[in-house]
Amino acid sequence: MYARSTTIRALPMSIDAGIARMRDEVMPMLAELDGCIGLSMLADRESGRCIATSAWRTEEAMRATDEQLRPVRDRIAATLGGGSPEVEEWEIAVLHRDHRSVDGARVRATWVRIDPANLGRAIDVYRLALLPGLEDLAGFCSASLLVDRTSGRTVSSVTYDSQEAMDSNREAAASMRAATAKDAGAEVVDVCEFELAVAHLRVPELT
Repeated sequence: MYARSTTIRALPMSIDAGIARMRDEVMPMLAELDGCIGLSMLADRESGRCIATSAWRTEEAMRATDEQLRPVRDRIAATLGGGSPEVEEWEIAVLHRDHRSVDGARVRATWVRIDPANLGRAIDVYRLALLPGLEDLAGFCSASLLVDRTSGRTVSSVTYDSQEAMDSNREAAASMRAATAKDAGAEVVDVCEFELAVAHLRVPELT
């Protein structure tokens, strides 16, 4: 399974319009594309950082749509009032879902850099050490790990049922993040918390 993420720095006042366009225009269009298995959108209303992620059954299906979707990305960026979209492609290494997300769900995303030679071990640490701990956190809904095997870049996204749940587990999550990063020999580059604005991913369990 593979994913393409598009990051846009939006004007906070334009985020609702961007979310509406993503739901009403982009999501139905993606549903018609061969190999597409869903779409999600994260939004940080304070900073304006928005990330839309489409999921694909194969790398070939994802790559085949790049040129077709380029003008769509540009239209969404214009709606959001942001600059040029930043596009990244990933392999979905892990996906575990306790239950489907609910209205008001929030996501904590963590970007990590690691030596590509050690990426296999890092995935095992995430799956075997971090994931069981995340499941015990208040309001845990689901977790995913996207990786770029060439560069060693990874991003983990953990979804919680509410802002209150995410607030309550922030300290515990930070402690687990530091311990597992050390164990995996990874460098945490960034951590950001988002509203789960669009949740329509149909990626199966990958653990």
